[in-house]
Amino acid sequence: MGYFRILAAIPGFFLSSFFLMLLWGVIALEIGMATIGYPMAMLANITLWIAVAPLAAAGGKKKGC
Repeated sequence: MGYFRILAAIPGFFLSSFFLMLLWGVIALEIGMATIGYPMAMLANITLWIAVAPLAAAGGKKKGC
């Protein structure tokens, strides 16, 4: 079952990278920072996923089992 969850997460990764790139472009112009491209958005996104995945897994475990 875990293998299919990984396959289902792949499109979500690319979409969230795309949305991160678009939203960063809007925010960066407002605060005077440089915009980022799609490869940098993918790098930032995978970094966030690696940081948040253990927290989500720990929070999703059943207590008392």
